[in-house]
Parts: sequence; structure tokens; C-alpha cells
Amino acid sequence: MAKKTIKPREKELPKVHKQLEGLDLTINSFGEINMSLSIERINEFLNKNVDDKKLRHRDDIDELKGTNENPSNH
Repeated sequence: MAKKTIKPREKELPKVHKQLEGLDLTINSFGEINMSLSIERINEFLNKNVDDKKLRHRDDIDELKGTNENPSNH
């Protein structure tokens, strides 16, 4: 029986939103997360694009997100 050779995978960039182009996350040997984008930029993106169910009851949520929309009742 012939031995199977395992080819190393080429490093592929993850598929991300256009606003997060260039994002690359790695974990080093100490378990630390290394990011190619700043955490502030990632948090800003998440605040604008992800609904946080724990904050839905707040009246100032639009100010936090930087929008003038009315909060939706889910």
C-alpha cells in the first residue's frame, strides 16, 4: 500500500466583511491573540453592525451606535 503524503495548506485569508479587510487573527505559543487590526476598529464595527440583546432596553442605544434610528422592539 502506498503511503499518503500530506501537503501543507497554503495560508488562506479569512472571508470577512469589506470594512474588516485585512483582518488576520493568530494565537502564539503563549496563547496570546495577535490581530492585524486594532481592537478599537473591531469594536467600532461590532457596535455598529451587531445587535446586542442586553442593550435593547436602553434609551441611548442610538447615541452609542452613532445612528439616529428608532430602537426596534424584538
